[in-house]
Amino acid sequence: MFDNYKFTVTERFMRYVQIDTQSDPQSHTHPSSEKQKGLSNMLAEELRTIGIADVLADEFGYVYASIPSNSHKNIPVICFCSHVDTAPDCSGTNVKPILHKDYTGEDIVLPEDTTQIISIKDHPYLKEHIGHSIITASGNTLLGADDKAGVAIIMDLANYLIDHPEIKHGTIKILFTPDEEIGEGTEKLDLEKLAADYAYTLDGGECGTLEDETFSADAVTITIHGVIAHPGYAKNKLVNALKIAAEILAALPIETLTPESTEKREGFIHPVRVEGLAEKANLEFIIRDFVTANLAKYEDQLKNIAATVLSKYPKASFEFTVQEQYRNMKEVLDKYPQIVANASEAYQRAGLSVVNEPIRGGTDGSRLSFMGLPCPNLFTGMQAIHSKQEWIGVKDMQKAVEMLTHLVQVWAE
Repeated sequence: MFDNYKFTVTERFMRYVQIDTQSDPQSHTHPSSEKQKGLSNMLAEELRTIGIADVLADEFGYVYASIPSNSHKNIPVICFCSHVDTAPDCSGTNVKPILHKDYTGEDIVLPEDTTQIISIKDHPYLKEHIGHSIITASGNTLLGADDKAGVAIIMDLANYLIDHPEIKHGTIKILFTPDEEIGEGTEKLDLEKLAADYAYTLDGGECGTLEDETFSADAVTITIHGVIAHPGYAKNKLVNALKIAAEILAALPIETLTPESTEKREGFIHPVRVEGLAEKANLEFIIRDFVTANLAKYEDQLKNIAATVLSKYPKASFEFTVQEQYRNMKEVLDKYPQIVANASEAYQRAGLSVVNEPIRGGTDGSRLSFMGLPCPNLFTGMQAIHSKQEWIGVKDMQKAVEMLTHLVQVWAE
């Protein structure tokens, strides 16, 4: 099927990652950073160039597009979704992608920061790419494979389907979202405009992975109110909110319930931001577990820690607020087994063994599933995401395009 096709996914990916689309968790706008629209508008124009007429890039940074059905059958409308933003964890400015052709297995020293060394020892999945091409950044930035790999894969799929009308499929919807990395990827999404029955995010890792389960997630903020006084005359008056915040952090579990100490199906309590002054300080946390009911248990534990620390400071007080972020998509997807079953069939037709595993995180698919659009997550090949050592294999991206082509045909059948 792809013997004579010249994949476009690599050159698209190399082009997309050079556009700075980092989202901003401190912003209150949609999208959180205006620069995300630069890539959104480019993608909309490229979709039109491919030959897709129904394309919209809206004011919030979303891109909607439709490839019409070419079958007489009544086929469910399927959406493929990826996000354009990159994580705030590491710089996404002036990304310089490097294509390493015919990777030999040797350590890769990134040229702009030679302390950044990508090795098989630290990245065992590199073994699968010996003799094939991989892409890295140059050492000063992340690469942006999360999730511009997904974007490039969907774009190449669209290119292939338009060029090969003999491939029978139902109506295909394409969706690119902003702000996924800060948990707001569906904040301004118009589901009526999208008009899909089911969806798949392209936001996964190793080739062959198929994810239908995510963490459930809450955000917690502890606001500490101290008592301010002039430091020169503060004896028996000043109650320093920053010091109380430090005590709360010091009282957190160290060997359990932390990202550093957990794996597989274990949840955690994770402080992500501290800010404030002596009078008032905020501690921000993310709470994660695969069992939604466990979130409340962790939150009670955290609240008790704060209350215990504050009991030593009767003049101080604290507020404890919880905000739901997303829920385990499996709670929804188990009601629609055909979605994952069809993906599994497409993987097998592409010559892949299915690796089904939970995501120790979330995707737009988590929120979409609970908004009424069931949505598991498919592989792209991205590795070492959110870091300067991020990399991706070209053959994984090409295999993802092939798998999606099989997937639209499975649904059409």
